This record gives sequence, structure tokens and C-alpha cells, in this order.
Amino acid sequence: MRVQMRRERPEAWEERRAKIRHGWAEPFVRLEYGMEWTAYVLSNWSFLEVLEYLGSFGVLIAVIFYFAESGDRLKQKHYQAWQVINSAQGKGGNGGRMEALEELNADGVPLVGVDLSAAFLQGVRLRRAKLGRANFDAADARAADMTGADVENANMRSANFRGARLEGASLQGSVLDDADFSGAELKGAELSAARLENADLRNADLEGVKWETVRSVKGANVYGVKKAPSGFVEWAVGRGAVRVE
Repeated sequence: MRVQMRRERPEAWEERRAKIRHGWAEPFVRLEYGMEWTAYVLSNWSFLEVLEYLGSFGVLIAVIFYFAESGDRLKQKHYQAWQVINSAQGKGGNGGRMEALEELNADGVPLVGVDLSAAFLQGVRLRRAKLGRANFDAADARAADMTGADVENANMRSANFRGARLEGASLQGSVLDDADFSGAELKGAELSAARLENADLRNADLEGVKWETVRSVKGANVYGVKKAPSGFVEWAVGRGAVRVE
């Protein structure tokens, strides 16, 4: 926005002085008159107008560079998120991993093969995340939201997914031995070729799960499972699963 504008030439001092009604006001009028002349001279100085145009042009260039470098800033953000995740690898606690994982997933970055063993991920939101071959060994992911996530061929041994949301998630070929899925939402989950030995499935919602080719359910607790597909509980008990309250 331009702030410079052409001003009219101030009237002569004699004319201005004649308008002064009180003598004590003359110094103030003189000061105001001088300011008017200064503004008049500057408003007609082309150099200032050029500077104003250059300032506007500089803002335009800054905006162009800002958008041109947006891709580099995004890469830098992702790099920093991966640094947080990798530096905490194999360690307990959160260490900023939850925020980093959610940020990467929100930007559509695959999390394939990520090592989250022993991590504290309670309540993490990773809907539709690509987590194939991820390592959740002994991780605490209670109440996590992994709806529609791809968690194929992952290691979820001894992980705590109590009360987690895994509706429509693909756990195909994953190892869920000794994992806690009590009260979890597994509606429509893909369990083909998965291992569930000694897994805790108490009160889990198993509506529509694909289970026909589950590798092993020996020792799995299926007490109180909800909406299990027809024949699942009988099949599981016949292969070593238990129903213990």
C-alpha cells in the first residue's frame, strides 16, 4: 500500500500569520508551518517514491521465495521428526515420538519398519498409517487410534493395545503373541496368517474379523469376545485358546 501522496504547496507565511488570533500560539503555528513545508518537499521527491516501490517489490519477492522453499521446509520438518523417532529407538517413554509419528502420518509419510519397541504411545493417533514390518515389541499403545492402519508383518509381541481402535486394520502376518487386546475394537480387522499365542482378547470387538487362516491361537484368552464371527470361538478353543474371566 502506497503511503506517499502529492501535497499542495503551503500558503505564504504572511497569510498564515494573519490567521493567528493569539500571540502565544505563534511558536506552535511556526512549527506546524515548518512541518507542512517539509512534508510538501518530501512528497515531491521522486527518490522516496522509488524507495516505496522497491519496498513493495521486496515484499513480493519474499512471498515468492517463501512458497518456493515450502518443499524444503517440509523436508526439514520430516527430517527432524525422524531424528526424534530414531534417537529414542529401543528406549522407554515417549521422548516426543507420539507427536513426531502423528506429524509424519498426517503428511502421508510411510512409517514402514519403524522401531517403536518399549515406547510409550498411549492414545497415539495413527489412522490409516502405513506401519508394515513395524516393531511394537512391549510398546504401551493403550487407547491408540489405528483405524484402517496397515500393520502387516509387524512385531506386536507383548504390546499393550488395551482399548485401542483397530477397526479395519490389516494385521496380516503379524506376531501378536502375549499382546493385550482386551476391550480393543477389532471390527473388520485382517488377521490372516497372524499369530495370537497367549494374546488377551477379552471383551474385544471381533465383528467381521478375517480369521480363517490365523496361524496360532494357543493360550489366547477369548473370554467375553463381542460379535465374534460364527464358529470363531469354538475354532479357537479347539486349537488351544482359553476362556478365563
